[in-house]
Amino acid sequence: MEYALAVVFTLFLWWFSTGAVLYVVGLPKRSHGWSMIGASALGSLALAGIAVSSADATMLGAYCAFTCALLVWAWHEMSFLTGLVSGPRQEACPPDAAGWQRFVYAAQTLLYHELAILLTALLILALTWSAPNQIGAWTFLALWVMRLSAKFNVFLGVPNLTEEFLPDGVVYLKSYFRKRPMNLLFPVSVTASTVATWLLLDQATAEGASDFTVSGYTMLTALMAFAVLEHWFLVLPLPVAALWAWGLKSRSARARRTKDHGGPADARPAWAEAVAKETPLVTLPGR
Repeated sequence: MEYALAVVFTLFLWWFSTGAVLYVVGLPKRSHGWSMIGASALGSLALAGIAVSSADATMLGAYCAFTCALLVWAWHEMSFLTGLVSGPRQEACPPDAAGWQRFVYAAQTLLYHELAILLTALLILALTWSAPNQIGAWTFLALWVMRLSAKFNVFLGVPNLTEEFLPDGVVYLKSYFRKRPMNLLFPVSVTASTVATWLLLDQATAEGASDFTVSGYTMLTALMAFAVLEHWFLVLPLPVAALWAWGLKSRSARARRTKDHGGPADARPAWAEAVAKETPLVTLPGR
């Protein structure tokens, strides 16, 4: 029963938090300021929750730490997708960029975002150092590593780029993606993360494991399993967007209102219009 509860809880939180972030960032840009104020307040409380729960090595402490870590992560996702914390480069990839130069340009689009995550990770480690409950720290680190892996795979090239998840404000990121049948990193990413998932499962199912260990490590196992599944979404022809169709409704509703009023969609720049119309602004290698 404890295993099933932890898996269902993780599944719901993973699915709902992703959809909620997509919905909020898809709202009109004028709402993003208030959204980030609310998210920042919630994220601050979540950081405090990680610190407090780190001393509580019980099942409730594990659930609290895990939830708080996901809330902190959601703040970073929102701040990036709204363009508040992204990078010094906020424009499409030049048509002639290739190799190392293309990587540098791509890194510049999310430099501040990654630095913010690094600082947050260090803060969480400091807040929970030598504490008995490390579920919050492990959750945040797992999310970071798996998201970095996904970013590298999309940069190197995969069949399904999940471009529909990009809000208008950061749609220029699409020009840094590469559509390819496969890349050499993908099997390494999936294999390594699957092994990590198995090791976590071994901890969760160890004989004599406490309720804290069972709950905490089962949630970590489920989270890693869903992250592996997200990697497979990048190469399998599945309608991934359907899982979060409700989170994407804010964009379709805004598009309908814009159409009804006969105005341009948020006065997007030319490169954004080109991307929205599925007309590549740049010719990417391998496409």
